[in-house]
Amino acid sequence: MDPNRLKEFGLLPVWRVRPGALSGHPADQSVAASPVPPSGELIAELPDQSPIPAENLQTGDRAGGIARADWQQLRQMVSSCTACPLSQARTQSVFGVGDELADWLFIGEGPGAREDELGEPFVGQAGILLDNMLQAISLRRGENVYIANIVKCRPPENRNPQDAEAEQCRPYLLRQIALIQPRLIVALGKVAAQNLLATDDSIASLRGRLHTFSEIPLIVTYHPAYLLRSLADKAKAWEDLCFARATMQHLLLDQGGNLD
Repeated sequence: MDPNRLKEFGLLPVWRVRPGALSGHPADQSVAASPVPPSGELIAELPDQSPIPAENLQTGDRAGGIARADWQQLRQMVSSCTACPLSQARTQSVFGVGDELADWLFIGEGPGAREDELGEPFVGQAGILLDNMLQAISLRRGENVYIANIVKCRPPENRNPQDAEAEQCRPYLLRQIALIQPRLIVALGKVAAQNLLATDDSIASLRGRLHTFSEIPLIVTYHPAYLLRSLADKAKAWEDLCFARATMQHLLLDQGGNLD
């Protein structure tokens, strides 16, 4: 990408291409990227996606109902959810935003105060930085990109979601993933990465490698809110984005997709 464009986004001088980044591998060769799974192994077998009658949404089979919901039903279920205490203090739930058939799925941890107010993930300064990150690899919010969070309601004082809270929201996120069927997931930050990969490993140890979630390739990078506080790590995040872009190119070539 043109350095002037990066400077315009506020990503220079910290954001810069490191050796090997454009080939899809971070500069730190001690962390090796795993091979991209063959195209026939990318998407796990998905639940039955046929719509369910609205009158059946509030039955005792919560997980089963969520797993069979269409987009409209799923939004209704999330907006009325009271499965955990986070619902008691929310202004509104934050469902997710973007292209419902996106190749790219970005997952953060949970809404902040501004997101709780507006009902959209990643707004405010962290959202602006995320949009800049997307533009740096020729992506745009809402165009072949979907953005979601581990939890749909704001944790008090922007604390990390608790395990029980994430567990109650997990069926919603799983259904979103099943409906979208993304080619690649990017976990934004430690909370998202640890929840999706079921690990307590540090984000430093998870970066630079190709993981899988339900057989979908997954890459870990830093949360935009963290990058606003730790400018030096923007260069590492840029490496992650280059790795993600190269991985997507391989996936599209393997599957005969469109690189644009």
